[in-house]
Amino acid sequence: MQKPLEAEVVDGDPQHDPDRESVRRSAEALARILDTAIPIPGTSVRIGLDPLIGLLPGIGDALASLIGSAILVMASQLQVPKVVMVRMSLNLLLNGMIGALPVVGDLFSIWFRSNARNAHLLRRHSSATYRPSSGADWVFVFVVIIATLALTLGTILGVLWLVARLWELVN
Repeated sequence: MQKPLEAEVVDGDPQHDPDRESVRRSAEALARILDTAIPIPGTSVRIGLDPLIGLLPGIGDALASLIGSAILVMASQLQVPKVVMVRMSLNLLLNGMIGALPVVGDLFSIWFRSNARNAHLLRRHSSATYRPSSGADWVFVFVVIIATLALTLGTILGVLWLVARLWELVN
């Protein structure tokens, strides 16, 4: 893994460091490929490889999340605050969890665009001077963790219920 990029300040502004800007642009390009690269003809809707990869049964959403996690690596290089990186991780987790649901999950991925959200967070929190995490940051993270856990539990219970009903029909 590469070492973090030191903030080379030009005229007192870390935003103008060419190395840091190159990483930001790479994150945005990856997000565009994963979330909005392909226009759907006749509509204003754009999709990317994330929902398309997600169509692969079993491994698609895990693979899309793995590719999207490259943006987290870039955020680490730019020393984005840890609470923001937790938020970015939760965006990926939420997209992966809901994305695992057939059809609904792929539609959610098209709408949610976790990679674009993460690229935006990376730019926002790496362009300015360090800002400590606010209470609102932590509340957001806590709510997303609780919602993700509830979604995971609900998914597991739903699958178990469905398996039990199918088992009854077979026997």
